[in-house]
Amino acid sequence: MLQPPHSSLQVADVPQQRVPVRDRDQDAPWHTEAVCRRDEAGLFFAPSKEPTAARLSREEAAKRVCARCPVMVECREHALLQPEPYGVWGGLTAAERRVVLARRRRREMELKKAARGAIAAAG
Repeated sequence: MLQPPHSSLQVADVPQQRVPVRDRDQDAPWHTEAVCRRDEAGLFFAPSKEPTAARLSREEAAKRVCARCPVMVECREHALLQPEPYGVWGGLTAAERRVVLARRRRREMELKKAARGAIAAAG
């Protein structure tokens, strides 16, 4: 379970070893391996009325935790598929996830348009 938020923004000292996906227990949920489960929740979610400088510092600290997490990709995909509207998930802020989702939608539209064009040219 996540620990309650503290006032400090220090990142917990966690081993930097990544566990390959194929070596993990395939029956266990991805989040059981998440490094953030050992860190303070306040690092990943903004307190109300947080000043911009404090938010940016907190988000960068959270991203450093994510960068050494063995399930960062799974976490990011979860946050993009849900979509999670708040917090740092998989090394991305909510705003960064919105950009990724917009790019994915644009790419899907381009691929569909190209496929329709290929079908029309062949027919």
